[in-house]
Amino acid sequence: MTKNTLARALAAALPGAVLAVAAPTLPALADIKDYGFQLVQQEAKVGEAIVAVRLVDKRTGKPVPDAVIFAKRLDMAPDSMEEMVTKLEQVPSTEPGIYRFKAKLSMAGGWRLSLGAKVQGETGTVEDRLVFQAVR
Repeated sequence: MTKNTLARALAAALPGAVLAVAAPTLPALADIKDYGFQLVQQEAKVGEAIVAVRLVDKRTGKPVPDAVIFAKRLDMAPDSMEEMVTKLEQVPSTEPGIYRFKAKLSMAGGWRLSLGAKVQGETGTVEDRLVFQAVR
């Protein structure tokens, strides 16, 4: 009887042992922190400007298309003028993973672009704050 019990215990433990050995070779699931925005250019001209950002998968460096950007704000917080905000309108892009915004930059200086986005198939929100310079 003890041999039978031992055989059953080994049979039950074998699939778990196989999975434990194989687990390191399985691809890791993405975390929302694996995604981030990057500025395409560090400067923009004062006046009507297009600000472009790239959403990337930090693990691969590849662009992430089809994200839904639902939160956006542009202010002059880097120059201690957080109350100085401007309207921001998302405009179409021809490149996957590039998101473009039209804004009126009223003065030269540091501007902060705050974004919130949902990535298809992921839970959570990608949030980033990017700083660029408006120049004359």
